[in-house]
Amino acid sequence: MNISSVISKGSKILKKNLILNSHLDSEILMAKTINKDRSYILLNSNDILNKKDQNNFYKLIQSRSSGNPIAYLTNKKFFWNSEFFVTNDTLIPRPDTELIVENALRLTKYKNKINILEIGVGSGCILLSLLKERDNFYGVGLDISKKCLNITKKNAITLKVIARLKLYKSNVDKFNLGKYDLIISNPPYIKSSKIKYLERDVARFEPRLALDGGLDGLSEIRKVIKKSSELIKKNGKVILEIGFDQKNKVINLLKKEGFYINSVQKDLANNDRCIVCTKI
Repeated sequence: MNISSVISKGSKILKKNLILNSHLDSEILMAKTINKDRSYILLNSNDILNKKDQNNFYKLIQSRSSGNPIAYLTNKKFFWNSEFFVTNDTLIPRPDTELIVENALRLTKYKNKINILEIGVGSGCILLSLLKERDNFYGVGLDISKKCLNITKKNAITLKVIARLKLYKSNVDKFNLGKYDLIISNPPYIKSSKIKYLERDVARFEPRLALDGGLDGLSEIRKVIKKSSELIKKNGKVILEIGFDQKNKVINLLKKEGFYINSVQKDLANNDRCIVCTKI
């Protein structure tokens, strides 16, 4: 069978299993199978695919059919201006989270040599995007997962920002190193009881550690705010991603710790998603 026919067959299997963008996903998985980009596939669609590659392709199709996200199957996800290596040990970077990068760059437009702390660095997509944009910024990434720190390191090497990055395996409560001009975080903020109701791809395959915000969805946010109030310099900025229904509660927590609320930013779906504040 040629590449085009196998892609078409894969697409039908995905569609039958209610996978949106079934044809696109099938093309991406073919590109992964034969280690080429999508443009190669489109230009060489009549090439015959050998049996081994066909078998490998259908394994990926079956995995995608069960809900396994494309990003985990290809180990790639584009975020901001770069492609990031990801595995199922990290949350998949999302367009909504680019709000943090956008606001951080806007707030630090005329700043030099600032120190940034990211609490819960994951794949490194937020912090490394900032270091890539500003070659005089320095970053510290914190995570309780050694696997996440290894993935961030790998991405930092690829993006050539490793020299300006330090990584620490630590619980946020126990970290006491340095003072920062900017602290950023996309902490777990889903209520424990709601995780099973998330989309299948998320609930079954993304790391629970990066999703579970405890009984009220705020247990990790509380820790991040408390620690940020200790580690931020006076007049330093904190940018937090939050759940769509958490704005008022998070604002109250921030005010109690001496933060002035600069703005609440909405995501692409018009939900409150990002809070920018200043330590006063």
